[in-house]
Amino acid sequence: MSAFQAKAKRATLSVMMTEDKDGSEAVREGYLDGQFLVAMPGMKDDRFARSVIYVCAHSEEGAMGLIINQVQDLRFPDLLVQLGILEEREAIKMPPETRDIVVRHGGPVDRSRGFVLHTGDYVVESSMPVDGEVCLTATVDILRAMSTGSGPHKALMALGYAGWGAGQLEGEIAENGWLTCPASSDMLFDGDIDSKYDRLLAQIGVNLVHFSETAGHA
Repeated sequence: MSAFQAKAKRATLSVMMTEDKDGSEAVREGYLDGQFLVAMPGMKDDRFARSVIYVCAHSEEGAMGLIINQVQDLRFPDLLVQLGILEEREAIKMPPETRDIVVRHGGPVDRSRGFVLHTGDYVVESSMPVDGEVCLTATVDILRAMSTGSGPHKALMALGYAGWGAGQLEGEIAENGWLTCPASSDMLFDGDIDSKYDRLLAQIGVNLVHFSETAGHA
Protein backbone atom coordinates (compact mmCIF):
# COMPACT_ATOMS: atom_id res chain seq x y z
CA MET A 1 0.00 0.00 0.00
CA SER A 2 1.40 3.43 -0.98
CA ALA A 3 1.95 6.16 1.60
CA PHE A 4 -0.88 8.20 0.02
CA GLN A 5 -3.24 5.24 0.04
CA ALA A 6 -2.45 4.48 3.67
CA LYS A 7 -3.02 8.11 4.64
CA ALA A 8 -6.26 8.28 2.65
CA LYS A 9 -7.47 5.06 4.24
CA ARG A 10 -6.73 6.34 7.73
CA ALA A 11 -8.45 9.63 6.96
CA THR A 12 -11.52 7.93 5.54
CA LEU A 13 -11.88 5.46 8.37
CA SER A 14 -11.34 8.17 10.96
CA VAL A 15 -14.08 10.47 9.64
CA MET A 16 -16.65 8.04 8.29
CA MET A 17 -17.61 6.26 11.45
CA THR A 18 -17.89 7.08 15.12
CA GLU A 19 -19.54 5.15 17.91
CA ASP A 20 -22.54 6.66 19.62
CA LYS A 21 -23.49 6.00 23.24
CA ASP A 22 -25.28 2.79 22.31
CA GLY A 23 -22.22 1.45 20.51
CA SER A 24 -23.76 1.74 17.04
CA GLU A 25 -21.95 3.36 14.12
CA ALA A 26 -22.96 6.73 12.74
CA VAL A 27 -21.58 8.92 10.00
CA ARG A 28 -19.71 11.92 11.37
CA GLU A 29 -21.16 15.16 10.09
CA GLY A 30 -19.23 17.75 8.15
CA TYR A 31 -17.32 15.54 5.71
CA LEU A 32 -18.09 14.69 2.11
CA ASP A 33 -16.97 11.09 1.72
CA GLY A 34 -19.24 9.36 -0.79
CA GLN A 35 -20.72 12.59 -2.16
CA PHE A 36 -20.47 14.32 -5.52
CA LEU A 37 -18.77 17.63 -6.16
CA VAL A 38 -20.29 19.36 -9.18
CA ALA A 39 -18.31 22.21 -10.73
CA MET A 40 -20.08 25.54 -10.73
CA PRO A 41 -20.57 27.25 -14.13
CA GLY A 42 -17.99 29.87 -13.15
CA MET A 43 -15.27 27.34 -12.28
CA LYS A 44 -11.99 29.22 -12.83
CA ASP A 45 -9.79 26.13 -13.20
CA ASP A 46 -10.26 24.78 -16.73
CA ARG A 47 -9.13 21.32 -15.59
CA PHE A 48 -12.35 21.01 -13.60
CA ALA A 49 -14.81 22.78 -15.89
CA ARG A 50 -18.13 20.87 -16.02
CA SER A 51 -16.62 18.13 -13.91
CA VAL A 52 -18.30 15.73 -11.52
CA ILE A 53 -16.04 14.41 -8.77
CA TYR A 54 -16.74 11.52 -6.45
CA VAL A 55 -15.17 12.25 -3.04
CA CYS A 56 -13.29 9.18 -1.81
CA ALA A 57 -11.72 10.59 1.37
CA HIS A 58 -12.25 13.78 3.32
CA SER A 59 -10.94 14.83 6.72
CA GLU A 60 -9.39 17.81 8.45
CA GLU A 61 -6.14 16.81 6.71
CA GLY A 62 -7.57 17.28 3.22
CA ALA A 63 -9.58 15.46 0.58
CA MET A 64 -9.16 13.15 -2.39
CA GLY A 65 -11.60 12.36 -5.19
CA LEU A 66 -11.94 11.12 -8.76
CA ILE A 67 -13.39 12.98 -11.74
CA ILE A 68 -15.92 10.57 -13.20
CA ASN A 69 -17.07 12.37 -16.35
CA GLN A 70 -13.80 12.99 -18.19
CA VAL A 71 -12.47 10.17 -20.36
CA GLN A 72 -9.01 9.08 -21.50
CA ASP A 73 -8.17 8.24 -25.09
CA LEU A 74 -7.26 4.74 -23.93
CA ARG A 75 -9.16 1.48 -23.99
CA PHE A 76 -9.20 -0.70 -20.88
CA PRO A 77 -7.72 -3.76 -22.65
CA ASP A 78 -4.88 -1.60 -24.03
CA LEU A 79 -4.15 -0.36 -20.52
CA LEU A 80 -3.93 -3.90 -19.20
CA VAL A 81 -1.52 -4.80 -21.98
CA GLN A 82 0.61 -1.74 -21.22
CA LEU A 83 0.74 -2.74 -17.56
CA GLY A 84 1.81 -6.27 -18.46
CA ILE A 85 -1.31 -7.79 -16.91
CA LEU A 86 -2.45 -9.34 -20.20
CA GLU A 87 -0.93 -10.29 -23.51
CA GLU A 88 -2.58 -8.81 -26.59
CA ARG A 89 -4.02 -12.18 -27.57
CA GLU A 90 -5.58 -12.46 -24.11
CA ALA A 91 -7.02 -8.94 -24.20
CA ILE A 92 -9.28 -9.70 -27.15
CA LYS A 93 -10.82 -12.57 -25.16
CA MET A 94 -11.89 -10.39 -22.26
CA PRO A 95 -15.59 -10.45 -21.26
CA PRO A 96 -17.55 -7.73 -23.11
CA GLU A 97 -18.61 -6.04 -19.88
CA THR A 98 -14.96 -5.38 -18.98
CA ARG A 99 -13.52 -5.03 -22.46
CA ASP A 100 -15.72 -1.98 -23.01
CA ILE A 101 -14.82 -0.19 -19.78
CA VAL A 102 -13.95 3.46 -20.42
CA VAL A 103 -10.82 4.70 -18.68
CA ARG A 104 -11.53 8.02 -16.98
CA HIS A 105 -9.26 10.98 -16.34
CA GLY A 106 -9.49 10.99 -12.57
CA GLY A 107 -7.66 14.25 -11.97
CA PRO A 108 -4.45 16.18 -12.46
CA VAL A 109 -2.45 14.54 -9.65
CA ASP A 110 -0.31 11.44 -10.26
CA ARG A 111 -1.87 10.78 -13.66
CA SER A 112 -0.02 7.52 -14.16
CA ARG A 113 -1.59 5.92 -11.07
CA GLY A 114 -4.75 3.88 -11.50
CA PHE A 115 -7.78 3.79 -9.22
CA VAL A 116 -10.91 1.64 -9.38
CA LEU A 117 -14.18 2.67 -7.78
CA HIS A 118 -16.39 -0.38 -7.41
CA THR A 119 -19.28 -2.00 -5.65
CA GLY A 120 -18.63 -3.67 -2.31
CA ASP A 121 -19.18 -7.21 -3.55
CA TYR A 122 -15.45 -7.32 -4.34
CA VAL A 123 -13.01 -6.53 -1.52
CA VAL A 124 -9.30 -7.23 -1.09
CA GLU A 125 -6.94 -6.21 1.69
CA SER A 126 -6.02 -2.98 -0.08
CA SER A 127 -9.65 -1.95 -0.73
CA MET A 128 -10.75 1.23 1.04
CA PRO A 129 -14.43 1.52 1.95
CA VAL A 130 -15.91 4.87 1.00
CA ASP A 131 -19.50 4.26 1.99
CA GLY A 132 -21.79 1.27 2.44
CA GLU A 133 -21.97 0.55 -1.30
CA VAL A 134 -18.70 1.79 -2.81
CA CYS A 135 -15.04 0.91 -2.31
CA LEU A 136 -11.79 2.24 -3.78
CA THR A 137 -8.98 -0.12 -4.78
CA ALA A 138 -5.65 1.03 -6.24
CA THR A 139 -3.76 -2.23 -6.73
CA VAL A 140 -3.42 -4.50 -9.77
CA ASP A 141 -5.30 -7.33 -8.06
CA ILE A 142 -8.63 -5.85 -9.05
CA LEU A 143 -7.52 -5.26 -12.64
CA ARG A 144 -6.57 -8.93 -12.98
CA ALA A 145 -9.95 -9.93 -11.53
CA MET A 146 -11.81 -7.58 -13.87
CA SER A 147 -9.92 -8.93 -16.88
CA THR A 148 -11.33 -12.40 -16.22
CA GLY A 149 -14.85 -11.32 -15.29
CA SER A 150 -14.36 -12.18 -11.61
CA GLY A 151 -14.18 -8.60 -10.40
CA PRO A 152 -16.91 -6.41 -8.86
CA HIS A 153 -20.41 -6.22 -10.30
CA LYS A 154 -19.94 -2.54 -11.17
CA ALA A 155 -16.68 -0.61 -11.50
CA LEU A 156 -15.07 2.41 -13.09
CA MET A 157 -11.38 2.87 -13.76
CA ALA A 158 -9.53 6.20 -13.55
CA LEU A 159 -5.97 7.40 -13.99
CA GLY A 160 -4.95 10.25 -11.70
CA TYR A 161 -6.91 11.91 -8.93
CA ALA A 162 -7.97 15.29 -7.56
CA GLY A 163 -6.48 16.27 -4.22
CA TRP A 164 -6.89 19.11 -1.74
CA GLY A 165 -4.83 20.13 1.28
CA ALA A 166 -6.21 20.91 4.71
CA GLY A 167 -9.14 23.32 4.40
CA GLN A 168 -8.64 23.82 0.66
CA LEU A 169 -11.80 22.09 -0.51
CA GLU A 170 -13.88 23.81 2.14
CA GLY A 171 -12.50 27.13 0.90
CA GLU A 172 -13.37 26.37 -2.72
CA ILE A 173 -16.92 25.43 -1.73
CA ALA A 174 -17.27 28.62 0.32
CA GLU A 175 -16.12 30.60 -2.73
CA ASN A 176 -18.86 28.95 -4.81
CA GLY A 177 -16.54 26.73 -6.80
CA TRP A 178 -18.53 23.55 -6.18
CA LEU A 179 -22.00 22.27 -5.52
CA THR A 180 -22.26 19.20 -3.33
CA CYS A 181 -24.91 16.50 -3.36
CA PRO A 182 -25.37 12.86 -2.29
CA ALA A 183 -23.97 10.32 -4.75
CA SER A 184 -26.13 7.45 -5.93
CA SER A 185 -24.60 4.21 -7.16
CA ASP A 186 -26.68 4.44 -10.34
CA MET A 187 -25.32 7.87 -11.25
CA LEU A 188 -21.78 6.90 -10.29
CA PHE A 189 -21.56 3.77 -12.41
CA ASP A 190 -23.88 4.40 -15.35
CA GLY A 191 -22.21 4.50 -18.75
CA ASP A 192 -23.70 7.75 -20.06
CA ILE A 193 -20.62 9.82 -19.28
CA ASP A 194 -21.10 12.79 -21.61
CA SER A 195 -24.44 13.83 -20.12
CA LYS A 196 -23.60 13.09 -16.49
CA TYR A 197 -22.93 16.71 -15.53
CA ASP A 198 -26.22 18.01 -16.98
CA ARG A 199 -28.25 15.07 -15.68
CA LEU A 200 -26.86 15.50 -12.19
CA LEU A 201 -27.68 19.20 -12.13
CA ALA A 202 -31.19 18.43 -13.37
CA GLN A 203 -31.54 15.74 -10.71
CA ILE A 204 -30.79 18.20 -7.94
CA GLY A 205 -33.04 20.85 -9.49
CA VAL A 206 -30.46 23.25 -10.91
CA ASN A 207 -31.20 25.10 -14.14
CA LEU A 208 -27.99 26.67 -15.44
CA VAL A 209 -29.90 29.23 -17.47
CA HIS A 210 -31.36 30.79 -14.35
CA PHE A 211 -28.68 29.75 -11.92
CA SER A 212 -27.10 32.40 -9.72
CA GLU A 213 -23.57 31.76 -8.52
CA THR A 214 -24.46 32.55 -4.92
CA ALA A 215 -25.10 29.13 -3.43
CA GLY A 216 -22.35 26.85 -2.21
CA HIS A 217 -24.27 23.62 -1.97
CA ALA A 218 -27.45 21.88 -3.03
